[in-house]
Amino acid sequence: MSHRFLAGALLALGMACAQAQSFSFGLWGDMPYQKAGDDPKIPALLKSINQSDIAFSIYDGDIKDGSSKCTEDIYASALAMFGELKKPVVYVPGDNEWTDCHRLNNGGYDALERLDYLRKTMFPTTRSLGKRSMALAHQASLGEKFVENTRFAHQGIVFATLNVPGSNNNKILDEKDCTQKSARTAAQCEASNAEYLERDAANVRWMQEAFSQAKAGKARGLALVIQADPGFDLPETEGIDESQAPGVSGYRNFISKLITETEQFAGQVLLVHGDTHFFKVDKPLYSPTRLLANLTRLQTFGSPLIHWVRVSVEAKNPNVFTVQPVIVKQ
Repeated sequence: MSHRFLAGALLALGMACAQAQSFSFGLWGDMPYQKAGDDPKIPALLKSINQSDIAFSIYDGDIKDGSSKCTEDIYASALAMFGELKKPVVYVPGDNEWTDCHRLNNGGYDALERLDYLRKTMFPTTRSLGKRSMALAHQASLGEKFVENTRFAHQGIVFATLNVPGSNNNKILDEKDCTQKSARTAAQCEASNAEYLERDAANVRWMQEAFSQAKAGKARGLALVIQADPGFDLPETEGIDESQAPGVSGYRNFISKLITETEQFAGQVLLVHGDTHFFKVDKPLYSPTRLLANLTRLQTFGSPLIHWVRVSVEAKNPNVFTVQPVIVKQ
């Protein structure tokens, strides 16, 4: 099934590249958090998105806060929220709805069981969510591992979403990390690390295929959307290489492969993530003193900042992507 979707997406990309023109899309995530009292603010947010000129939006994970239970109504509420959007919306999984569900204050679930439930619930069809949906290529068939990784092309730009969540990408560092404030057993932690390795390899393949598709279609830009802040080293932390911290080790392989692909791509790469909850646009790679010029990182708003980001793709703009925060008045 996924191969048929991929073939269709490649054809669509070729047509789109021949007819490239300007458009805009939206980015949002890490909301609503009940603990922060976000629910009353969501209608204004959805109204703002619905009244905009965007072609579609992408939600970069965390449909609830990290200290509430992973009950089935949480997923149903998120689907209802996405169903209020007039334009297509693509959902990306976050750590709060599966990786962290092992926590005692989350209900002490088996995180891998919650991931399986998420895959079967949050991806009910091969199309996007929203009142008006659009076709998506998926890495797997409905209900199967990695169905959540999607890809599509729009007006000559390739978009890929990947299940790269917070909490170190579900990589567990040691026994203390396994059991702290958690209902996990040693066997569950071992299974989680095996899951991390398998999914990380799948994510790298999906990302590499997105670059291949972009190159084949001579796309001017590629947007990759994940949930986790992968721990880039920041200029304001001079002397401390945050990218090498143990707590972000689960992202190093993916980022390394991303760098390699970006170096070999002639267009612009926009890497989008949430997780840290404050708006930021920068060029964090390779380091504070060495630039990977064609990669831009966009970090979206998150609770309690209930806003979204509008990105414009302009046909004649050499930077391809223009980022604009949209502040929602409450």
